[in-house]
Amino acid sequence: MNLIFDLCVQALYFIADFFSISYKEVNVWIFVIIQPLAFVFMIITILKQRKKIKGKKEELQKLTIK
Repeated sequence: MNLIFDLCVQALYFIADFFSISYKEVNVWIFVIIQPLAFVFMIITILKQRKKIKGKKEELQKLTIK
């Protein structure tokens, strides 16, 4: 577990150096801005897909009843 954590910290420091920002700023961008936006986008996508699937199931039922 320590190895994985250390690799993640090294990756964050690399990203910070690459974008010329601090380690703390990288953490804020990833965990306060990007991750929540990705989560909301994922939830919206899942809900849209469920609605499409429900519509397709209803269409299929109508076709099989006739």
